[in-house]
Amino acid sequence: MHLVSDILERKSEPVVWIGPLESVFDALTLMNEKNVGAVLVQIEEYLVGILSERDYMRKVILDIHASKQTKVSEVMTRDVTTVSPDDSVLHCIALTKKYHIRHLPVVKEGRAIGMISLRDLFLDAIEEQVGIVDENE
Repeated sequence: MHLVSDILERKSEPVVWIGPLESVFDALTLMNEKNVGAVLVQIEEYLVGILSERDYMRKVILDIHASKQTKVSEVMTRDVTTVSPDDSVLHCIALTKKYHIRHLPVVKEGRAIGMISLRDLFLDAIEEQVGIVDENE
C-alpha cells in the first residue's frame, strides 16, 4: 500500500501558500497562476488555514463580499484536516470522504511540506491497481 510520502516524491510542485493578511483577490490570482484549487495559509512556515475555491464561492461570492477588500483570514478554513508523510493513501481517501474535502495538507513537525489532492489520491489508487499507463503507447 502506498503512503503519502510516495505521492509527494512524484510531485515536483512546491507548496503554494499565502499569508492570512493578503487579499482574497491575491489568493485567487495565485491559485490561477499555479493552476491549483486551494492554497495553504501560513505564518512563518506554520499552517494556520487553507483557502479553496469552495471557500471563495461560499464565503465571498454567496455572501457578496468584495474579494479585493476581504482578507484571506476572514474566509479561510481554520480547522484544517492534515495528514503526515507516513499516512496511507487509503487513510487519506477515507478522510476526504468523511469530511467532504478535496485537499489535504501534509504536515511534518508542525510545518506544511506539501499538499495532496483528491486527484493525486485517485491517480495513485489506479496506479496501484492496474500499473502505470503510458499515454504514448
